[in-house]
Amino acid sequence: MAYRLTSAVSDAEDATQEAWLRLSTLDISARAEIRDLRGWLTTVVSRICLDRLRSATVRRESYVGPWLPEPLVTPLGAPVSEDPLDAVVRDDGVRMAALVVLDKLTPEQRVAFVLHDAFDVPFAEIAATLGCSDAAARQHASRGRRAAASAAPPPRLAMADQGALLERFLGALASGDLAQVVALLHPDAVMIGDGGGKARTARQYIAGTDKIGRFLLGLLQMYGADKMTDGTLVLVNGDLGLAFPDIPADTTGRELNRRVTTFTIRDSKIAMIYDLVNPDKLTHVNL
Repeated sequence: MAYRLTSAVSDAEDATQEAWLRLSTLDISARAEIRDLRGWLTTVVSRICLDRLRSATVRRESYVGPWLPEPLVTPLGAPVSEDPLDAVVRDDGVRMAALVVLDKLTPEQRVAFVLHDAFDVPFAEIAATLGCSDAAARQHASRGRRAAASAAPPPRLAMADQGALLERFLGALASGDLAQVVALLHPDAVMIGDGGGKARTARQYIAGTDKIGRFLLGLLQMYGADKMTDGTLVLVNGDLGLAFPDIPADTTGRELNRRVTTFTIRDSKIAMIYDLVNPDKLTHVNL
């Protein structure tokens, strides 16, 4: 819940730990007054996340370049376990495209929408968390719901189909075939890079198949085809992606910053490319 509210693994961990700390420091009588432990923890975590969302909104005004959520990266092909992280990444609500939509909501809309629609929290409790009336909480959730519905990501493609498309795409890039690269991109394709001013990636949104194709082929010439196409296949928020460690400069090209790249597929073509390079957002990722 904390990750869906904040889009940041570090903030989610901090909020969860802080809520647990508050619970563990209550005396026996205070604990006895908690009738619904899940509800109590939900309220505490939600309030902590709301504070973080409000401060993040202010910080983002000075952020360098586009902003993307912190990725949840898990191994490809690992057996499904009962670890909470494995359960989270199977949820469509934490796909990169879905979180990008949530990040466009106000903090109040996001909290109300996520708590009610994803976790069935009653509006009375949401109103208490937001410090508003039940009617206002309902309105926040409704606005969040409309925004999420208008930009909902396409259904998740089967992993084998994602792999086959990505293999063809990387092959086209490696061969320098611009026409084939363009053919594998959705007509409305967009590429978003998040370097936070600390690592190299696209500084602005790149829209259009030809612009994206030429940009990527230019990167291959700059860094070397082997660096740009030889990442490790991983799951990024449940969808197929590539993870790259820091790769030093050599005779084939300049240094490549560590990064996680993932995709949204629509109509069997690549519709979104998300390139996460900001080192602050990759501290929890083992590359």
